[in-house]
Amino acid sequence: MQCRYYQQQKCLSCNWINYPYQTQLEKKQQQLLQQLADFNPQQIADPFASDESAFRNKAKMAVLGTVEKPILGIQTGNEIMDLCDCPLYSNSMQNVLKIVRTYIRKQGLVPYNINKRKGELKFVIVTETTNQETKQFMLRLVMKSHKLIARIKNSLKQLQDKIQNLVVVSINIQPSHAAILEGDEEIVLTTTQFLPVSLNRIPLYIKPKSFFQTNTRVAENLYKTASDWVTDFPIKSIWDLFCGVGGFGLHCINQLPNRNIELTGIEISVDAIECASRSAKQLGFKHLSFKSLDATKYAIAQHAIPDLVLLNPPRRGAGAALMQYLEQVKPTFILYSSCNLHSLVDDLRMLPDYQLVKAQLFDMFPHTAHMEVLVLLTKKQPTVNTISVFNDLVF
Repeated sequence: MQCRYYQQQKCLSCNWINYPYQTQLEKKQQQLLQQLADFNPQQIADPFASDESAFRNKAKMAVLGTVEKPILGIQTGNEIMDLCDCPLYSNSMQNVLKIVRTYIRKQGLVPYNINKRKGELKFVIVTETTNQETKQFMLRLVMKSHKLIARIKNSLKQLQDKIQNLVVVSINIQPSHAAILEGDEEIVLTTTQFLPVSLNRIPLYIKPKSFFQTNTRVAENLYKTASDWVTDFPIKSIWDLFCGVGGFGLHCINQLPNRNIELTGIEISVDAIECASRSAKQLGFKHLSFKSLDATKYAIAQHAIPDLVLLNPPRRGAGAALMQYLEQVKPTFILYSSCNLHSLVDDLRMLPDYQLVKAQLFDMFPHTAHMEVLVLLTKKQPTVNTISVFNDLVF
């Protein structure tokens, strides 16, 4: 992928972009093989490759410049760079960003100036989904205060007329002068707060404050692979911990032949739980429940242990308390998806009684060193002490 921003040293986020894409995959696969070697994996599949450009479904842009000439992009030192043409985004996403930039100017939404601590509009966040080849969008405007809400509400129809299929528009209030992307308060301006996306014919939903994988095609294949790996297992119950909007759990339930499987999805985000519950209801599953709780506290408090535990924690990993608990109670299967190879390895070291059966790299983040890794673990069968058995028989 060619990027003039990187070539001009204006944006260095894609710090592996000078490597040919195949070389990037080879380097990541080599890292994966090295890091997992101590676990004696039975199978490590070839990497699943991403598109090299136009793969990112979410744009987070700082609003810089002036109200007469707003800039959506980044600031490095004293230099401001507009990134509306970033090749990580599709043409339709780039067009939406430019329309929003014009809207900011015409409506007089003053960009927040970090140095002067003046202005209102801090960030623009755009999410793109595709349903039956139709592009749909969610727009979030991160503001310092409520000052311009009425102006934005009054001009909402103009914005929706310009951006086809602008499904969700919201304002997030972030009053702090700090390097924080968003605040607690979210004000949804549209009639719906759910942006739909269909992956492998599974209906999923995204709310303004819920997490969703940023590479849709790779996420779709990640979920499908996860469900394929467990489809032949004798599973009656599942915990889906750090479940997000329910992508892993819903795919696994939909793939398994037993339609009476009990699944409990746990996620701290209330928005994400609303999305997962909406999907489960639409699919007609009767034994699914999604709860907004701390995953570790939930698991440790349970007495009935499921057959399969799904894990998809944030970058820091699942953590010692949860992993040590799983090692103690020993569910038969663990399926773990991680965006941080190092925290994944740290967590796996706490599961000595499990065999790493399968692993695969999914290139969710091209042109960087980051990767998504899916691993399947099964509980090791207890070894029989033949000497003890012999002594028992003789004596």
